[in-house]
Amino acid sequence: MNLETARFNMIEQQIRPWEVLDQAVLSLLATVRREDFLPPALRALAFVDTQVPLLPGQAGGPCMLEPKVEARLLQELQVQRHEKVLEIGTGSGFMSALLAHRAQHVYTLECRPALARMARESLHRNGIANATVLEVSAAAGAQGLPAEEPFDVILLSGSVAEVPPALLGQLKIGGRLAAVVGEEPIMRARLYTRVGEAAWSQADLFDTVAPRLDGFAEPTRFHF
Repeated sequence: MNLETARFNMIEQQIRPWEVLDQAVLSLLATVRREDFLPPALRALAFVDTQVPLLPGQAGGPCMLEPKVEARLLQELQVQRHEKVLEIGTGSGFMSALLAHRAQHVYTLECRPALARMARESLHRNGIANATVLEVSAAAGAQGLPAEEPFDVILLSGSVAEVPPALLGQLKIGGRLAAVVGEEPIMRARLYTRVGEAAWSQADLFDTVAPRLDGFAEPTRFHF
């Protein structure tokens, strides 16, 4: 496989048609090596328009999201160089790397030790020093990172039934949070913006489906 041709085709055939037109985002995707954030056995899938499972034998478990989904979320968040970012669900560390290239610092939370270790190694190997991987319990991850708040940007790199108010409260005024919200078969990527002390606006971005983040509450189901 010619990696650079595969990378070019990924950008031109998958990402750009998904309304990702920010040249800074496209240039970043052309230079950060997505394949470096996957185990060797999975690197052939780095440029495919699919979710890539990160842990063998865990169907429905953590995945690297589709390239076009990662790119669109990055574009919508409009991260700036002076901003502090929180990511929940480190996974492979690739999205952490993209965020770190645009932000002042990224804190990223992961509840699976194997993934936290893999992400740290991948970030270090790629020379990214402004991303801190924190291994936490799933329940703690769902609470965000109060010790470092407020954040300019929060990204949930997976899906939740709903975004907890406690996380929205960790945003600065003007801060943005992106998450995939809902239940299968209908989920939507949604962007929240804090517009006041206790006020947030929200906008639906696109329909997608993403693996659940552990530790977040599910809706109560009534049985009769």
